[in-house]
Amino acid sequence: MKSEFERAITQLSADRNLTPEIIIEAIEQALVSAYRKHFGATQSVVVTINPHTGQAEVFVSKQVVEEVQDPMVEMTLAKAQQVNPAAKLGDFVEVEEFPENFGRIAAQTAKQVITQRIREAERDTVYAEYEGRAGEIINGVVRNVDARSHNVIIGLGKAEALLPRSEQIPGEHYRFGQRVRAYIEEVARDAHGPAITVSRTHPDLLKRLLEMEVPEIANGVVEVKRIAREPGYRSKVAVAALQSGVDPVGSCVGMRGVRIQNIVNELGGEKIDVVEWSADEREFIANSLSPARAVQVLLNALDRSAIVIVPDRSLSLAIGKEGQNARLAAKLTGWRIDIKSEAEAAEEAEVLAQQMAEAEARAHELEVQRRAAAELLAQAEALLDDEVDEVEEVAELISEPADDLDEAVLAVVEAAAEDETEYAAELAEAAVEPDEEAVVLVAQGEQEEAVTAAEGAPEPDEEWLKSAADEELTEEDDSDRGRGRKKGRRLEYDEKLGRVVARKQHKTRGGRDWSSDWED
Repeated sequence: MKSEFERAITQLSADRNLTPEIIIEAIEQALVSAYRKHFGATQSVVVTINPHTGQAEVFVSKQVVEEVQDPMVEMTLAKAQQVNPAAKLGDFVEVEEFPENFGRIAAQTAKQVITQRIREAERDTVYAEYEGRAGEIINGVVRNVDARSHNVIIGLGKAEALLPRSEQIPGEHYRFGQRVRAYIEEVARDAHGPAITVSRTHPDLLKRLLEMEVPEIANGVVEVKRIAREPGYRSKVAVAALQSGVDPVGSCVGMRGVRIQNIVNELGGEKIDVVEWSADEREFIANSLSPARAVQVLLNALDRSAIVIVPDRSLSLAIGKEGQNARLAAKLTGWRIDIKSEAEAAEEAEVLAQQMAEAEARAHELEVQRRAAAELLAQAEALLDDEVDEVEEVAELISEPADDLDEAVLAVVEAAAEDETEYAAELAEAAVEPDEEAVVLVAQGEQEEAVTAAEGAPEPDEEWLKSAADEELTEEDDSDRGRGRKKGRRLEYDEKLGRVVARKQHKTRGGRDWSSDWED
């Protein structure tokens, strides 16, 4: 049989929609606050409550010292060992306290604290319930309508939602107790609990209503592609069938328009046009002007504009009241739409044909330019890959045994003469002592210094080096090699150093010829 305390906790948890554990924890924290207020704010206090009997036990942590100066937080070693025989100086021991009149003091002091803790726990529970529900539809009851701001407070049971004036359908009036269906736009946390903002104008509200009314959309047979909405007046919905043999428009409209009429009633008489989505832009634009029928659609892909030709008697229907039908069709398709009658199009046939021809020619030209740019980019990437491969080949050549060292030096000289890479110094150093570190330097290319022949490396034929250094490379030689780069360096045999060095060319200001100045 439950005790009186258990029955009270059960009743409170049912009323507040909280678990008994949360309520008992709130009571324990409130008793701790009451004890500290009346017996010592510096104490470390722990209160435990028996969930069956409601009996509270108070434990105070005290430090073991030789001489007690503050009996509220300290105790002697002898008393500590009575509680815990293993206690020693400096330890903290939890001692059970039996304060006089604690029950009466706690009842008077902790009432507000307990109430506050329970309210905070209730707010956290409500916030956790609605935290992940943004984007859903909720049903609520109007609790209050602000006469000044016209904001509406909607009761959701344990929580309340705000329907701002900006999110209300124009022309709608709300009264106390009225049931309202709205779209949860945002859920945030504030000092008074969850702040839930709902909307009646959001386009996804129409999408959620279609999912609720049309089983084919809920099952994934029909998909809502796009929505264009002017709340309270008119909306257009583009739908597509994901399964052959299914009519997407007929599924949404329903038998004798029952399904779509339920949504219209929910949105206060807002007209809804359901059109079929198509991957063909011309067909989609023609469908978007429903209920008007399009005779021809001319597209200008440059500025995403379209000229739609309709029968003379359907011109006003295609444009709509105050241009609403054409405006919603433009929002739905993403194209700028210009509507013309057949008679007007016939008069401007030559002009229209010329405009379309120019637009097609310009579009073709842009497409050719895009393809050329893509090819150039691919060629640049290929050249970059070739240069990387060339560096790797030279690095592998340098890492070969000393028998191939002459060939490695030749590769260094050729690379420097053709200005192929900025890694010449590293290549030369690697030629002296081929090891892993040298190969890494070649790959990284951290220096941009002039090429110097390797000191101590086996010297190749001196006459050959001089001829290689003095040989002047021309553009024809470069084209034979598959190169076409400008030369900024040349090789010379330095008599003082006794080796081949690369010297950098400087270009004179305002001229195209290289000067005779050279820099080591």
